[in-house]
Amino acid sequence: MKRILPYPLLFVGLLLMWLLLQQSLGLGHILLGGLIALGASHAMAALQPEQPTIRRPFKIARLIVLVLVDVARSNLAVARIILAGRQPSHKPGFLLLPLDLKDKSGLAVLSCIVTATPGSAWLEYDPVDSTVLIHVLDLVDEQEWIDTIKHRYEARLLEIFQ
Repeated sequence: MKRILPYPLLFVGLLLMWLLLQQSLGLGHILLGGLIALGASHAMAALQPEQPTIRRPFKIARLIVLVLVDVARSNLAVARIILAGRQPSHKPGFLLLPLDLKDKSGLAVLSCIVTATPGSAWLEYDPVDSTVLIHVLDLVDEQEWIDTIKHRYEARLLEIFQ
């Protein structure tokens, strides 16, 4: 069964998404969605992603709440910047953030957190130096940004993944 359907939950999820996007439900839509989902699950199997090792799963809920609060706060801050217009005190910029996190899954989650937070974007990761280049909409204090990301997110992700 694993050879036919290597990722059954992915298959079901993609099929359901396909059917939800359709205007009408017919046999043709179900078959086409099934073929697309089957192809995508086989493509995923060809990638052979490594299984993430989660050390402390109970910390995940706390991280999710923290990220949701920070995203809401950041939305308000970005809205304030946009509505206030161009101010000389608002300076966009780039910062190079050194990371202790090495786990691929943890890095993927951190990149999603940074990019999902309005006003910041994960641009480039350097695995040799273990640094990431981040663009910030309002870069007032570079060290404050570095401390925030390292202590709020990276420290928790280290607890979860390493």
